[in-house]
Parts: sequence; C-alpha cells; structure tokens
Amino acid sequence: MQWSDDGFVLGIRRHGEANAILELMTREHGRHLGLVRGGAGTRMRPVLQPANAVRAHWRARLDDHLGTFTIEPIALRAGSLFGDSHAVFAVTHLAALARLLPERDPHEVVFDSLETIIAHLDEPAVCAALIVRFELLMLSELGFGLDLDACAATGALTDLVYVSPKSGRAVSREAGAPWHDRMLTLPAFVIGDVERIDAKDIADGFALTAFFLARHVLEPRGITLPDARSHFITAVTRRLPDAA
Repeated sequence: MQWSDDGFVLGIRRHGEANAILELMTREHGRHLGLVRGGAGTRMRPVLQPANAVRAHWRARLDDHLGTFTIEPIALRAGSLFGDSHAVFAVTHLAALARLLPERDPHEVVFDSLETIIAHLDEPAVCAALIVRFELLMLSELGFGLDLDACAATGALTDLVYVSPKSGRAVSREAGAPWHDRMLTLPAFVIGDVERIDAKDIADGFALTAFFLARHVLEPRGITLPDARSHFITAVTRRLPDAA
C-alpha cells in the first residue's frame, strides 16, 4: 500500500533514538500518522514542525499498519512563528481540533481551511475570525453544524444577530429582542465581512463556538477545550481595538 499527498504537520513524537512518529493533516487521506526514519535527527527536525507544509509519501505492507513516511518540505513556516505568541497558540489549538476527527477519514474542506488560516497567521484579527469559522466547520464535519442562513422564527435573511442556544439556529434582532439575554451573540464576521473586527467580536465568536463544542463534542468525550485556545484569545484581543 502506498500513496502521496500534501499535508500540514500537526505533531511529532520521538520513537527510539533516531526515528519519530509524525502526525499530518493531509488533503486526501485525512489525519494520518506514520514513522519517519531519522525524524528525530538534526536534518529532519526543522522540517517536521507544526504548521509546516510538506509532501508526504506513505508506504505500508497493509492498509491498517502504521506505515512509514518519506517527507519533502514545501513551506517551512514554523520558524517564523516563535516571535508571535498568538500564532504558536493558534497552531497548537488547530492541531487539537483536528484530532477530534477520526484518523484517516478524508476531510478536504478542513485541509483547505487550515491552509487559509496558516497563510494568515501574521494577521491576528483575520486569523482569529478564521479560527472561529474553523470551529464552526469542525462542528459541521462532526455532524453538529449550526444553521445560520436565516432567522429561525421569521425566515428573515438579514439582521441576524443572535443564535438560539437550544436549536443552534440564527435569530434576527427583532425576533430575538424579547429573549436577548438568553441568546448567544452572532458576530457579523461569522457570516459576512472579516475586515472590521474588534475585541468584542472575537470574544462573542469564540463564546458561540465554545458553547456548542462543549455541548456536542467535548463533554460527551469527557474532555475540555485546550488551554491553547484561551491563550490564543488573550494574545489576539490584546492586539485588537476595543468595541467602538
């Protein structure tokens, strides 16, 4: 069995003295692990760092074996991340989210979204908005997608500013006004423009996704949101303007 695919490094752990187990998010083969011979050595270690884009060649005698990777670098971004704490926390959090997906289960839309986020790690506001959208995408890929296209009460397509915590559906400003204190806020960037974002927008976006991730994905598995997520939010909001 063998294949070749593009992937982003999610993580790596030493295996013996010189080898390493590499975890990738690949475009066509999903989250995939494999042995890299010499992966713990000085030549390969800089290549096998989280957020780096690589070309992976996987080979195994049987499909359910761990198999081995041969890795070629495509874009080595990890070295540039260490100067921005928000970028380091972002990559750690994204890897934790990707691990919610079953191993070897293809999710090309997740790969494409990761590619977009990693390309914008140097833009804190845009990166944060994209990660909120990524968390919504993960909910959808795991079978718990929210319905944010129209108001659950009236069918209105505009002025959607709330999400019902019960149904996970959008609610318009007018329809939700009587129960606004029970609603989750739907920031405009989630379904529209990402160019103008302040600290409150980011806080509201992450509060929205945290609620449904905890209810549908994390609590049933007995796990919690990773610390890297809260550290990322803190690092980003320090660099954003307060709400006007």
